[in-house]
Amino acid sequence: MKKPSSIAPAEGRLAVLVPGLGAVATTLIAGVEAVRRGLAKPIGSLTQMATVRLGKRTEKRTPAIKELVPLAELGDLCFGAWDPFPDDAYESAVHARVLERDLLERLKEPLSAVRPMPAVFSPEYVRRLDGPNVKKAPTKRDLGELLREDIRRFMKANDCARGVMVWCASTEVYLEPSAVHAELGAFERAMAANDPAIAPSMIYAWAALQEGIAFANGAPNLTVDIPAIQQLAKKKGVPIAGKDFKTGQTLMKTVLAPMLKARMLGLEGWFSTNILGNRDGEVLDDPGSFKTKEVSKLSVLEHILQPQLYPDLYGHFDHKVQINYYRPRGDNKEGWDAIDIVGWLGYPMQIKVDFLCRDSILAAPVALDVALFMDLAARAGLKGIQEWLSFYFKSPMVAEGLYPEHDLFIQLTKLKNTLRHVAGEELITHLGLDYYG
Repeated sequence: MKKPSSIAPAEGRLAVLVPGLGAVATTLIAGVEAVRRGLAKPIGSLTQMATVRLGKRTEKRTPAIKELVPLAELGDLCFGAWDPFPDDAYESAVHARVLERDLLERLKEPLSAVRPMPAVFSPEYVRRLDGPNVKKAPTKRDLGELLREDIRRFMKANDCARGVMVWCASTEVYLEPSAVHAELGAFERAMAANDPAIAPSMIYAWAALQEGIAFANGAPNLTVDIPAIQQLAKKKGVPIAGKDFKTGQTLMKTVLAPMLKARMLGLEGWFSTNILGNRDGEVLDDPGSFKTKEVSKLSVLEHILQPQLYPDLYGHFDHKVQINYYRPRGDNKEGWDAIDIVGWLGYPMQIKVDFLCRDSILAAPVALDVALFMDLAARAGLKGIQEWLSFYFKSPMVAEGLYPEHDLFIQLTKLKNTLRHVAGEELITHLGLDYYG
């Protein structure tokens, strides 16, 4: 029996605030503007193109997701950004060389209107970048307050009813959780003391949550994976999600590794290498930032294959990940995988994957969906960690004591069942025995 939905309507404009106005953010903004104008289709976006089956297969009810639940319309999105470089979204998109110049010229007016606010940024955390468009303040707590002022000013100036923040900036150097991350009071004292354990991304997350703005982490930074920020999210009743957009090579792993386990095929080794020439590739050429990304990428196979349950199949496989900055490739990343698997009676086989992908083309619809679903979560009263959005992330956030689910198709089932749940529809188990009674 359908229950009445308790989702607040998506009325008014939605501020989509993006720290980092680089290749991903400008491809997102340009894409939304192109779709609004009928210049392109939102391929890759579940919120814009996917359907959800309701009820029995015989009922043939498959509404679009945006018909099932009240999502913000693309025409109601208002983009704001921070970046250490002063280039507006048009100039940044031209520099990124992701989209064709002809399309960018047709979108020059709306893109030029998105000018980045001065960023909270320090080259201590992203060593291969430095820019002049940076906030100055005595303490990190003061910087957080300046971000809160930015948010309030942007919301008022653009008549926005609600807001979400999606981190689209670079990967920061690797940080381990420490005592200052364990509790909100300690975290805020550490901000005031300029503690090096407080990275810029954490300051953005703190500012967003203090203003009631949902925060999603599109990079592998520690950011919201700490108790202090999670406490703040619960206290404010605001959704958080992350981390690290799942776009290329790891997306393939979350498809192929479940196949191996489903058929009980063994794994001897998985070698992954990437070449990438955009700003992200340049940042990841620094060992500190690469360490953050490596940890995110390496965790996937362990969680999917569960070697502790299947030691004969997955107890001793080698897993290696490399990312190489190669300027000529630009945003057109190449991810190459050599996979050594084991079949019946121990006979070896191989799988080779060469994914010539476009990094930001894959990431932009992910960022759009995450923004719209985070807004939906806020209006549906879903606060804290949004595990149902694991589908979009390399290192999905989960409650303490749980392991993350990495299988792409289990993640998709969870996402669609969550949409059915908030819409008051019956969940689908795919059991199907009632068809054969």
